[in-house]
Amino acid sequence: MKNVLVLSCFLLLNLSFSQKKQDFVLNSPNGKIDIRITVNDKISWTISHEKDLILAPSDMSMTLDENIVLGKNSVVVNSKKESSDSSFETPLYKKKTVKNKYNQLTINFRNDFSIEFRVFDDGAAYRFITKKKKDITVKSEEVSLNFDQDYNTLIPYVRDLRNPKDQYISSFESHYENKKISEFTKDTLAFLPFLIDYKNHKKAVFLEAGLEDYPGLFVTNNKNKTGFESRFSKYPLQETNGGFNYLNKLITERADYLVKTKGTRSFPWRAIVISENDSALANNDMVQKLSEPSKIAAISWIKPGKVAWDWWNDWNIYNVDFKAGINTQTYKYYIDFASKNKVEYVVLDEGWSVETDIMKHSPNVDLEALIAYAKERNVGIILWASWMALHENIDGVFDNYAKLGVKGFKVDFIDRDDAKMVNSVYDIAQKAANHKLIIDFHGMYKPTGIQRTYPNILNFEGVKGLENNKWTPNDDVPLYDCTIPFIRMMAGPMDYTPGAMRNAAKSEFKPSHSNPMSQGTRCHQLALYTIFEAPLQMMADSPTAYMKEQESTNFIAKIPTTFDETVSLNGEVEKFVTIARKKADTWYLGSITNWDSRDITIDFSFLEKGKKFQAEIFSDGLNADKAATDYKKEIVTIDSSTKLTYRLASGGGLAMIIK
Repeated sequence: MKNVLVLSCFLLLNLSFSQKKQDFVLNSPNGKIDIRITVNDKISWTISHEKDLILAPSDMSMTLDENIVLGKNSVVVNSKKESSDSSFETPLYKKKTVKNKYNQLTINFRNDFSIEFRVFDDGAAYRFITKKKKDITVKSEEVSLNFDQDYNTLIPYVRDLRNPKDQYISSFESHYENKKISEFTKDTLAFLPFLIDYKNHKKAVFLEAGLEDYPGLFVTNNKNKTGFESRFSKYPLQETNGGFNYLNKLITERADYLVKTKGTRSFPWRAIVISENDSALANNDMVQKLSEPSKIAAISWIKPGKVAWDWWNDWNIYNVDFKAGINTQTYKYYIDFASKNKVEYVVLDEGWSVETDIMKHSPNVDLEALIAYAKERNVGIILWASWMALHENIDGVFDNYAKLGVKGFKVDFIDRDDAKMVNSVYDIAQKAANHKLIIDFHGMYKPTGIQRTYPNILNFEGVKGLENNKWTPNDDVPLYDCTIPFIRMMAGPMDYTPGAMRNAAKSEFKPSHSNPMSQGTRCHQLALYTIFEAPLQMMADSPTAYMKEQESTNFIAKIPTTFDETVSLNGEVEKFVTIARKKADTWYLGSITNWDSRDITIDFSFLEKGKKFQAEIFSDGLNADKAATDYKKEIVTIDSSTKLTYRLASGGGLAMIIK
């Protein structure tokens, strides 16, 4: 009896010691970033970059069914530190190889869960891992982001009028609000990624990655207005048709949980990218590094490229002997244009089929004839589909159209990222891959790493692109264009749809449905083809407009959509950005500015030393401040020692091809 009592006292004493505060430290490979994890009654992490506090102590937890809280009074079983210095191939990306160097700490807890922390030279991340034998129900997750000062933010709010009572129906399209943390609008949500502006030119962008079988992360202001706390959409139980043309599934009843899922699994990464200079944010690989490798064994059939697009220009071709519109003759004209200009694809947007049943074609569109006509001219056909129509017959649709020779689908009106929708997106990706179909998730869905896991997904919208801009004279588009490369583009490719040939100075822009224009100069539009990442890059204007501007069209047609190397040359968030990308032996360069004109000096030291290059340069014309279509083309011999200065007009740009 005495021995039993002594053993019991020892176990209680050991348990009390194990539950006392424990601290762990993990440093980045270069030693600049350190995270400190504290395990007490709660689990929190703190992030510092050199002497600057990036993230004040911020709690993390996950609540399962039966009120099991992973992260509350948790007991450490053991921990393990590891390091990795590797790389992986990325053939459909802005560079062909990504370096993946980090230090890792895994803390294993009682109750069959772990938290894995990684620290890179450019940021840090963590994720929960569970090791339950049975399936689990996740009721909620706590993600806290606390700060030591009331910093400025660039944050995108949820703005959607389709179902005002449900903030989780979202197009993920918003301009960035430049506000202090404390000024976050009450009772609203924001989505990721977003940016915090610190002192000493340092900035951080907050992301998520590895989102699978789980809802996406939103944030709102915490009670003390010193940071942000997480919000997630609950699992949908009942849905009804609604939204634009009733193409959405609006949720009428939600469960009291986020997801029912496997008990042994990894959960999404909560990630922070930290930069000492703005330009580094425009060339970051954090989401790629944190995402699952490709599940498609052979990817040679996946062909990136440019797309002649019909919708933005309202099928507005003229000087032809037929009535332009959604019909076979018009699409043959688009195909002829694409073939002549070596544009890889033509998309047939809404109207080619019955919107709610895409197995039924418009009587004005002979799809089989168009597919054959395009194939003869080395052009692929991509079909628009609403998510709802595709989801309801996904196997039949993919099987039918793959056999007809369609190359892929542009999937629209997703507008959600609850766990049910996320699972649907993965299902679409896998089934499309089974039929060797590429996918453009145009329908308002933000990337979180699935593009690495399923590289047949070439594009995502989740950006307030040219499609929106044709109707919004009060939007500051050049400002937004000079912001998204540092924030939204970090998450993944953007179906922004550039390429307007009607360009307008600030005072001259006006909305037009059939003759849309862009804010800013022609060279601003040309530069976007290098700056904005999109393996499936749209050419938004009409063939008629492009043929009238053949010199610009020739330039666009020569720019690839994936690259072997990327260099972010200079830039400042909201002001300007300059990016150079290499494919094979040719470099492509783009630079844009907001409405402020400015001088840009290009340092060509990124070029191979000892070689001469010919640069084909499109720069803003002397009168581009009034006539935004004005540009100058020149051919200049340069080498790695060359420095050239150009004046970017208001809303202007600079574009080059160097070989």
